[in-house]
Amino acid sequence: MDRLIYFIVFFIFSISITQVDAQELRCKVTVDSRQIEGSERKIFEEMEGTIYQFVNGRKWTRDGFESFERIDCNILITLSDRMGTNNFKGSIQIQASRPIYKTSYLSPILNVKDNDFTIYFNQFEPLIYSENSYNSELTSILSFYVYMILAYDYDSYSPEGGTAFFQQAQKIVNNAQNSSETGWKANESQRNRYWLVENALSARFKPLRGSFYKYHRQGFDLMESNAESAKKNINESLKALEAVHNASPTSYNMQSFFDAKSNEVINLYKEFPSAERNDIAKLLIKIDPGNAGKYEKLQGR
Repeated sequence: MDRLIYFIVFFIFSISITQVDAQELRCKVTVDSRQIEGSERKIFEEMEGTIYQFVNGRKWTRDGFESFERIDCNILITLSDRMGTNNFKGSIQIQASRPIYKTSYLSPILNVKDNDFTIYFNQFEPLIYSENSYNSELTSILSFYVYMILAYDYDSYSPEGGTAFFQQAQKIVNNAQNSSETGWKANESQRNRYWLVENALSARFKPLRGSFYKYHRQGFDLMESNAESAKKNINESLKALEAVHNASPTSYNMQSFFDAKSNEVINLYKEFPSAERNDIAKLLIKIDPGNAGKYEKLQGR
């Protein structure tokens, strides 16, 4: 009997250790170097593998994640120029999604394409991230977006639950202020890494973060058990975004939200009664004019 108890205790302890050690992300990494002519492919394969290990191979939070809880994401790096032996220029696109309760559906939470991507990559050197200093452009950019993914994911499960991760991303921005590369500073652009996290932590954007929670946790997550309540909450979450639009009509954060969500919203509302479709389409055309053509298709049916 004592032996049985021992094995039960050992099994439970082993599970708890496994859960604590489990990584948070399940991230696919692709490095597209087709635009760079005449370069050996080996360095790009190593870049892809090194980035994959950096993102997936470390713990980014203190929370335990089981395998099914890991956050699905994609990193697509498109290299356009080789400016030196180890110096590359291009873009990085980050996509992430989270599962919807009691379904196999994955709801997109982030879709950002960042064109401020100029990096050095040395073969055979590991990528090292430091919380308190700027080590390299590549590790800073990757770490910044990892924390943004975590922030949006946590915000979707609890009201402003991702604040600590937004703050960590902002710390990376602050550490990079002396970088010679673009993407980190307020005066360079209104649509860069600086403003993406600065806005997220601003009081003006609290309705967006509140909507993010209501849309996912009180909306899509309830769709299987209480569809009417879920649809009502999704309606309310989108209507709350009008205040954000009125305060900052061209914000990067609203653009990022709809870059991730516009197709999902259209697929949801195309099955609604015409009056509701027309109402939401009118609102969406106002607050997301970049996708107005998509929303117009919801009208007049």
